[in-house]
Parts: sequence; C-alpha cells; structure tokens
Amino acid sequence: MKVIIADDSRVMRQIVLRTLRQAGLGHHDFVEAEDGVDALAKIASESPDLVLSDWNMPNMTGIELLRELRAGGNQVPFAFVTSEGSDDMRQLAEAAGAMFVIAKPFTADTFQDALGRVLV
Repeated sequence: MKVIIADDSRVMRQIVLRTLRQAGLGHHDFVEAEDGVDALAKIASESPDLVLSDWNMPNMTGIELLRELRAGGNQVPFAFVTSEGSDDMRQLAEAAGAMFVIAKPFTADTFQDALGRVLV
C-alpha cells in the first residue's frame, strides 16, 4: 500500500514514519508531502491508498486538502495526525470525510489501534 504523510514539519513527518514502523506498519510505501498543495499534487500523481495529514499547514491546510479531494470526487481514505484533537475539530474532520483523528502526542499503540485494519 502507498501512504502519503503530509506535514509542514520534516521532523514530524519522520516521527510519524518512525511511529508507524514501531507499530509494525512500516512495510508500506511512504511518500512525504510538505503541505496541502504538495499533498494534492502527490495524491494526483501517486494514487495513494491512504493519506495521513496534519491539520495546520501553510498554503493549504489539511481540512482544505480533504475538502478539495472530496469536491473533486477523490475518495482516498484520509486521516488526520495533528496537535489539535478537540471535539469540534473531530466533528469537522468527520463531516468532511476523514476516517479518524490521531492527536499528538501519539504512540505506536495509537497508530496500531487506528490503522491496524487499514494498513494490512
């Protein structure tokens, strides 16, 4: 499976990737994107099986990315890995079509619980 990790922080993208590996989910093909605009282009060119996106990014936020994808008919499974995990934000994410929200800080168990059935 191919997974896009979108976050404006290179360090955070690496932390997400490391945590996925610790959760036993690191054997997939991972593509990094530095913001929503980059992710949108890579989703078009890479046809991923899953997108893991930060919420707050420059140029195009994660929620804007998700809404753009859905408006264009792209139904790629999409989830947020973000520092914001309020109930309001979770409701916005769900209403826009996100599968779930993983709030930072997270653990390998958090990823395994959320993605264990998705990334097989």
